[in-house]
Amino acid sequence: MPVYHPLKIASSEITSEDTYINRRKFMTAAGVSALGAVLAACVPQSKPEKVSIPTDLKVGRSTDELNDPLTPFDVVTSYNNFYEFTTDKEGVARLSKNFKPLPWSIRVDGLAHKPKTFSIEDIMKLFTTEERIYRMRCVEGWSMVIPWNGFTLAQLLKKVEPMGSAKFVRFETVMRPEEMPGQKRGGFPFPYQEGLTIEEAMHELTILSTGLYGKELLNQNGAPLRLVVPWKYGFKSIKSIVRIELVEKEPETLWSSVAPHEYGFYANVNPRVPHPRWSQATERRIGTLERRPTLMFNGYEAEVGHLYAGMDLKMNY
Repeated sequence: MPVYHPLKIASSEITSEDTYINRRKFMTAAGVSALGAVLAACVPQSKPEKVSIPTDLKVGRSTDELNDPLTPFDVVTSYNNFYEFTTDKEGVARLSKNFKPLPWSIRVDGLAHKPKTFSIEDIMKLFTTEERIYRMRCVEGWSMVIPWNGFTLAQLLKKVEPMGSAKFVRFETVMRPEEMPGQKRGGFPFPYQEGLTIEEAMHELTILSTGLYGKELLNQNGAPLRLVVPWKYGFKSIKSIVRIELVEKEPETLWSSVAPHEYGFYANVNPRVPHPRWSQATERRIGTLERRPTLMFNGYEAEVGHLYAGMDLKMNY
């Protein structure tokens, strides 16, 4: 793994979504070459802890490190999978308007020496938010490029001091059927649950997001706090989290319990392992009709491939 060092950037330098979209043309005209990076910029907002991040950055980039343009803000916030509200992607924004993301707290416990409940205000004071451009690949075969704001999950977990026996991390979404009409529907064992190995959770690419495009998360995108794991299919990035539990055994997850023959625990993006009902070899970038080859681990193989060394990725899908 390469050695990374933090880069501090004034908060005044954060760019709006309009500037994001227009910046690519400006950079091209000015002859500025894109530098490869996993994250786009870092925007300190509070006292930082030591976080490893790539140095080859561009402030206000309008593309990812593969030179793919960002998915427009209005698309990212209007085309959403969030079954707690509805299975209709274009209906989530409307049906989530009455959801109340504040006040909010999140319990971090389980196999931890110092379990604690954090308010969202605590979190914003304790952790530096960074701006990262990640690709997001849905298991359904479509993808986006999104500029997230957030901080590494590792920082939060270190606050509660995981025990050596903690091998996995379990996540849970809020249960509010009075505000989330989809939770009243049968067929899904709500509340939504997800999980990672402790190594995946502590990886520097795994973040808890508090916003996108420099704005606070909207309800349809998982306000006020969601997980983002860019090398896995999107359903692993659980939204509106209220509990994180350190556990010894692999936790049950919603999709692996509902359809275990279709959705495994790991859910790593893998073009060589098809879904039982469709190929994963290609994907469609939302906003275009183009189909493009799916990249192993969604293009983050160099960063995360070592986590699965020696593992049969067809058996551990």
